[in-house]
Amino acid sequence: MIELPIVSEEPKRTRKPDWLRVKLPIGEDYKRVRALVDEYKLHTICQSGNCPNMGECWGAGTATFMILGNVCTRSCSFCAVKTGRPPEYDEDEPRRVAEAIMLMQVKHAVITSVNRDELKDRGAEIWYQTVRLTKEMSPTTTIETLIPDVRANWEALERMVEGGQEVVSHNMETVRSLYRKVRPQAKYDRSLEQIQRTKDMGHRTKTGFMVGLGETDEQVYETMDDLIAHGCDVLTIGQYLQPTKRHLEVSSFVHPDKFAEYKEVGLAKGFDFVESGPLVRSSYHAERHL
Repeated sequence: MIELPIVSEEPKRTRKPDWLRVKLPIGEDYKRVRALVDEYKLHTICQSGNCPNMGECWGAGTATFMILGNVCTRSCSFCAVKTGRPPEYDEDEPRRVAEAIMLMQVKHAVITSVNRDELKDRGAEIWYQTVRLTKEMSPTTTIETLIPDVRANWEALERMVEGGQEVVSHNMETVRSLYRKVRPQAKYDRSLEQIQRTKDMGHRTKTGFMVGLGETDEQVYETMDDLIAHGCDVLTIGQYLQPTKRHLEVSSFVHPDKFAEYKEVGLAKGFDFVESGPLVRSSYHAERHL
């Protein structure tokens, strides 16, 4: 009897459905934004996070700027941003970001950052100066700030949100039961409290989470209820896409009809605005969330 060798095959990654196709970034407006980002040595979450909408947004002359460097102190299992020990931050970064926004003639700017857990103020002063200088140089530009988890440093949060921005966002990312797997260095209830405290400071609040990670509809709706109870005004829901083989695998590709259902339920629960779709990311169509 001849024994045949056992051939092991790597598991094949699930093919993306047609509704997840995106356009390649092209066009003169895209090239102009890319040139300004490179000239001012800026970081964007569009690039660092492998955002599927980069072509559309940059082609329209908009971008989401990422301050405090491009190395994060967290190791979330869904995120493509580099993890490690960040270098010293650039104190001149607020000016460069503000000048770039002015030159781009951005009507609505989104600013986010990596986590800087090693900094006592979590980078709050850089946050404040970036928003303040942007407002000084572009007084008609509205601003959304997408702020990371401050680990209950509420003084830092207060400094981050007092520069004059119109919307303050903090992403939940997933449902409660998946937090340890998806955001091992974050806490579900702490993120809810951060949203509530932001609301109590008088700001328009926003959050986003992903689906396709193994959550159930019931868990999605429970998360919506928790957010409404903690003062969240705007919600975005999008499909999780695995950035590399080292990151969490996609559990399921959620059909656009389900996203439409999520939007309908979210509005019925009391959110002012719900952006829900396979390619939705937290800064997608952010100008509508005012």
